[in-house]
Amino acid sequence: MSELVIETSGLRKEFRGRGGVRVAVHDLDLAVPAGGVHGFLGPNGSGKTTTIRMLLGLARATRGEMRLFGEPVPRRLPAVVDRIGAVVESPKFSPNLSARRNLLLLSRSIGVPDSHVDDAVETVGLSGREKDRFKSYSLGMKQRLAIAATLLKKPDLLILDEPTNGLDPAGIREIRETIRTLADAGVTVLLSSHILAEVQQVCTSATIIGQGRLLASGTVDDLLGTGTAYRIAAADPAAAAHSLVSAGVSVTPEATGSLRVETDDPESITRRLAEAGIWLTELTPLRPDLETFFLELTAASSLDGPDTSTTGYVTTPQETVR
Repeated sequence: MSELVIETSGLRKEFRGRGGVRVAVHDLDLAVPAGGVHGFLGPNGSGKTTTIRMLLGLARATRGEMRLFGEPVPRRLPAVVDRIGAVVESPKFSPNLSARRNLLLLSRSIGVPDSHVDDAVETVGLSGREKDRFKSYSLGMKQRLAIAATLLKKPDLLILDEPTNGLDPAGIREIRETIRTLADAGVTVLLSSHILAEVQQVCTSATIIGQGRLLASGTVDDLLGTGTAYRIAAADPAAAAHSLVSAGVSVTPEATGSLRVETDDPESITRRLAEAGIWLTELTPLRPDLETFFLELTAASSLDGPDTSTTGYVTTPQETVR
């Protein structure tokens, strides 16, 4: 079994107010293996940020256990904090200083070599723009600089809370490429997000929560399954469909002229059509996408109705943890 860098058991967070008790996180069991990118997924207000804040010692759990690198937190957080980098919402930098100057001031305040600044700038793809003032940066560049700040300690675990919020497609792509670079370098990344199409492109495993409860967890392949549907195309789709249907294969024509074929043996499809003198121009597996799986899962959860004590969660001020 892979080493777990993040582990929670029965984690619960309650907020008490005039309206009674609100449960933000409901007895959550979370397991994040070492290596790769782990998606922490859920609708807005599902408890993702609250969970992250508890892991980082920024909020007190009502009950339950948490471990980072095997150490119980928050009691042993000082023993592992140097191995963790986290961006929780938007960071604060001096707008009139260059990006590099901002990072140098930070690096010297935490006692790491100046060379770490250059390494971090290169990792997040800001080389050549590090001497520009922070206020001239696009939102995507500011997010990458925030990640660079967390990399000064060369952490083993990076926690990113909704890092693509508010970004345009180009900014989202930049953050995605940065995350891939970090994962390839051996950093474990916990990526909290509700943008599923982006998450699926970088995540190797995922945990999905809804209304503060665990809904599903595992590798992306395990969650989605391999699927038994394929899209095929041929010069004569009608002849291809007739040949396959006569062999007892389920075939559904698509508006594009392609055919959707249900089978767990794609080799038999190509062999059958070749014997009939029909040659394929496309054979594409139709794998379920993470967004569809997520929406179906969270919709089913909401149909069950919320816990009477679970009515939402409390948002908190923006901050960066390094």
